[in-house]
Amino acid sequence: MKFTAQQIADILEGEVVGNPDEEVSKLSKIEEGEKGSLTFLSNPKYHPFLYTTDASIAIVNKNITLEKEISTTLIKVENAYKSFSKLLEFYNEVKNNKLGRENPHFISDSAKIGKNEYIGAFAYIGENVSIGDNVKIYPNCYIGDNTIIGNNCVLFAGVKIYSETQIGNHCKIHSGCIIGSDGFGFAPNEAGEYKAIPQIGNVIIEDYVDIGSASTIDRATLGSTIIRQGVKLDNQIQIAHNVEVGKNTVIAAQTGIAGSTKIGENCMIGGQVGFAGHLTIGNNVKIQGQSGIAKNLKDGDKVQGTPAMNYSDYSKSYVYFRNLPKIATAINKMEKELNTQNQ
Repeated sequence: MKFTAQQIADILEGEVVGNPDEEVSKLSKIEEGEKGSLTFLSNPKYHPFLYTTDASIAIVNKNITLEKEISTTLIKVENAYKSFSKLLEFYNEVKNNKLGRENPHFISDSAKIGKNEYIGAFAYIGENVSIGDNVKIYPNCYIGDNTIIGNNCVLFAGVKIYSETQIGNHCKIHSGCIIGSDGFGFAPNEAGEYKAIPQIGNVIIEDYVDIGSASTIDRATLGSTIIRQGVKLDNQIQIAHNVEVGKNTVIAAQTGIAGSTKIGENCMIGGQVGFAGHLTIGNNVKIQGQSGIAKNLKDGDKVQGTPAMNYSDYSKSYVYFRNLPKIATAINKMEKELNTQNQ
């Protein structure tokens, strides 16, 4: 896919300095730029590369001052970083603008599908499924019976949606995700064997939720596991049955949340955090990576460690922990001196 400098400038509302017909078909870092590539410059530290890059087009700030001639065509904008991000969004929309139905696929006669859909090869859509407009379902996706998917959603290759799941509008679910599998519910009998407890609830995902690759969200035992509006989940996250994640909370990779824990709004949770079950986490909580959360947290708490403690206390304690060998040596020395004085 090729774009000219003028086409890009029109998208970004920028000004072309150089050849408006210069074409690009790929992106590059400015220090690694090559013919036919587009780059951008926003950090002054990389300014010298503007004179050595082979990139065909560079997006730059409008107030840039050139110290010598360059061969690269420039597109001058108010903010090069924001404009480049805007261009990436536009490119992604164009690249992923697939329409139609590939064969083979299976769609139940009772399923309802909106306008402008894309259904990839080997996709399966079960009974009484309802899918909104502008939804893209990539190859090898499975959508179970009675599932509801809103408008403008994307399910990338290999996503599995179990029955009764409800997904809102503008959601993006990446490859390998499993939504609505059974929660981890087992009861021991007198012989010490474990018998599965039927998980008859569902999963509800509200609008503008992004879910990273290979993440799993379990259906509720009763009621619903709920991911609220605007939540962003990284890759390989485990969310257990009857968990609720509050609005606009972000969670980094490999975090695990045990059953029935409620996480508030606007929380920031680092990678590899572990939550015990049946906890209540307040709003605007910040949890550092690899922390273990074993008790409730109040609004605005900032914690780290296992078991997690106040972030400030943890930082102070870590200074002592890191110096424990020196502290132990000093204490032993003082003990010997005291013992010598007392003899």
